Amino acid sequence: MSDTAVLAAPADVLKSLQWRYATKKFDPARKISADVWKTLEEALVLSPSSYGLQPWKFIVITDPVVRRKLRPVAWNQPQITDASHLIVFCVRKDLNAGDVERYIQRIAEVRRVPTAALDSFKSMMLGSIDGATKGSYLDEWNTRQVYIALGTFLTSCAVLGIDACPMEGFQPEEFDKILGLSAQKLHAVVLATAGFRAADDAAASLKKVRFPVSSVIAHV
Repeated sequence: MSDTAVLAAPADVLKSLQWRYATKKFDPARKISADVWKTLEEALVLSPSSYGLQPWKFIVITDPVVRRKLRPVAWNQPQITDASHLIVFCVRKDLNAGDVERYIQRIAEVRRVPTAALDSFKSMMLGSIDGATKGSYLDEWNTRQVYIALGTFLTSCAVLGIDACPMEGFQPEEFDKILGLSAQKLHAVVLATAGFRAADDAAASLKKVRFPVSSVIAHV
């Protein structure tokens, strides 16, 4: 008997991942239902990050006026305006000791443990942030966490049968200006659009091209 909990059939997981692709053309008339979108937002919240610090914020944009402003600074890609939802994955630019303290308080609240029991964990996090700040790689470290969240989002979309497209083809500084992110100590890192593929999206019928498992996975 297996000692692991099987929450989904392995074949179904692979089927979902085979089905998904970077959708190039969305059907602007189709919108993601509120309950499904709520699930996707909760999936984002459940994304893993180093220490669980969650150095990010996700800006969900459905306002068509704002999206029309953003499209020219995303190389005029139609996904920006045509998808049901646009998500801007942002990195926190001001992660500091105060955020560690807030996280410690949240752990104590959720797990019902005294904060003193978390002192060693707190010291470890503070040391990592201090070292990253002094080494000038805090932004790089946090950005990697944001990409983990992107992966969680894309996989969750696939499982739910929602089309999505990760997008790096945009001007982050211009997004920061239009959305007022700098004032919030945030910086746009990557985008994702989500919705439903258009019936005539030629990319949907293309075979997925990947190298064989044997060439990209090694066993030691």
